[in-house]
Amino acid sequence: MAVLEQTPAGVPVLAACRALGASRATLDRRTAPPAPPRPRGPRRAPRRLGDEERARVLAVLDSAAYVDQPPAEVDGALLSAGTYLCSVRTMYRVLAAAGEVRERRAQRRHPPRAVPRLCATAPNQVFTWDITKLAGPVAGIFYYAYVMIDLFRRYVVGWLLAERETVALAERFVADTIGARGVDPTALTIHQDRGAPMTSGSMAQLCATLGVTQSFSRPRVSDDNPFREAQFKTLTYQPDYPGRFDAPSHARSYLGTFFGWHNDDHHHEGLALFTPADVYFGRVAEVAARRQAALDAAFLAHPERFVRGRPVVPLPPREVTINPLTGPTIPSSEPPPEASLRPSPAVPPGDRAQPSSRAAQPASGASEPLTGASPVARSSARRASTSLPVTPP
Repeated sequence: MAVLEQTPAGVPVLAACRALGASRATLDRRTAPPAPPRPRGPRRAPRRLGDEERARVLAVLDSAAYVDQPPAEVDGALLSAGTYLCSVRTMYRVLAAAGEVRERRAQRRHPPRAVPRLCATAPNQVFTWDITKLAGPVAGIFYYAYVMIDLFRRYVVGWLLAERETVALAERFVADTIGARGVDPTALTIHQDRGAPMTSGSMAQLCATLGVTQSFSRPRVSDDNPFREAQFKTLTYQPDYPGRFDAPSHARSYLGTFFGWHNDDHHHEGLALFTPADVYFGRVAEVAARRQAALDAAFLAHPERFVRGRPVVPLPPREVTINPLTGPTIPSSEPPPEASLRPSPAVPPGDRAQPSSRAAQPASGASEPLTGASPVARSSARRASTSLPVTPP
């Protein structure tokens, strides 16, 4: 079309269109000036009520006899009296134009829930807990696992198995767990969801008496309690998880074994593959020194396999947050153990040290297991069986 528009004045337009295989009508449409907009008057609706009729309808609807009645009731009463004004829908239109239509019933407005934002920089600052259903021998029968973990180190500080979910059991579980750990209640925050035992008045009274700060998840937002949910997934994804438990004793035995393994032998990815017991009881430096020695020996034997230079053992994060305001979790600022600060004589001074995601040496077993622990072999790992901190009824 650009070629046709630049056709010399002596060349007929029709001949040029035929030579180029273009349509004369298309050329005319593209080169014609835009047509001026046609003026349009207000749209007329022949069935619309006039202003006087609308004023009459509004006056009847606002009268003392019908001011508190819906349009359908007004229409029925007027028809019974031999009067017809308009349809029910037109009455609603007249009321809406006058701004007199709204929900007649008082509606409760729910303000947006505050986002829980928690940050733990040391053990025994934030505990998070939940009640989990475990399937019983048949459909419709469940057992209830009350589990509380330390947010900073994912350490299970207490658990209870019961055959029902009650406020009394929840209060007893919370009070006994705090007491057994020797935690200062005034410096402790307990994070939980909005289940009936958590939001009960007696639970709030207990926390107020102890001086514990309560934190709640938002309704229907499971991400507000992610660490407890992740631990429950770890439980149900175990290769020997039975799916259903034959009796409370079966569930209690399984949970005791699992929580002992979780605390003492489970190398947690969120803790740089240290166990919760290592970081809870302050054994990070000792275990990290053994890991660093193994990495140094491997680096000396085959430095060509470490393309990023001499590896350094990563340490657990120095803070753990729920719904942080800013970026990701800050890595640990603790210095590595002394063994990692001394480079081997064969290490070139220009090598770069980068974090490694694998540990060469496994961590040792927990030296301070939960009360009543006894070793039990499950799958390919050896886990420490843990008894209940609270005796079930």
